[in-house]
Amino acid sequence: MADIEPLKPTNTGWLIADVVADTFAFGWMRTDTDPALLALLNDPQWQPYVVFPGQYAAPERVVASVSSPDPTRAGTAKRPLFILFDGTWAEARKMFSRSPYLDLLPVLSLQPERTTQYKLRRSGRDDHFCTSEVAALCMNLAGEHAAEQTLEAYLAVFTHHYLSAKKQQPIAWDGAAHQRLRELSALPLS
Repeated sequence: MADIEPLKPTNTGWLIADVVADTFAFGWMRTDTDPALLALLNDPQWQPYVVFPGQYAAPERVVASVSSPDPTRAGTAKRPLFILFDGTWAEARKMFSRSPYLDLLPVLSLQPERTTQYKLRRSGRDDHFCTSEVAALCMNLAGEHAAEQTLEAYLAVFTHHYLSAKKQQPIAWDGAAHQRLRELSALPLS
């Protein structure tokens, strides 16, 4: 996470931790790396993927899919560990280019077939997604569809609450966004 990103009211990174049980969060610093992050990257149960547009990485590092473990066969593959940069687009580019401990890891370049739904901050480009949207795309690739759909619904509710508060309007508790999240909350997440 970029230095003040968790303090911004428009931050969506915390939505991921609310939905995905195996979520880890680390502050990013240019000159120092959290030893717990390095230990996680080297943990043999995980296959780390740096999630970033492939145009910024060497072509041999870029992948478009992930290996998911087969739940019926123990030890068939490592679990995917998605490394997301939580910050503005400029901060994310800086974190990507100035994190040498990530240089040997594959870069997962997402190719979404939709545009961003995030309305709270804009990068000026429809192909730049907020952190929780990127996580939802990753969950889809990993076959975690309940988590993917829950993240999407949660973002819609979060956006509704934020914009309603900003405009001093009441929350539509019976609206479509809340109803969708309630329906998905009844499903088990893996």
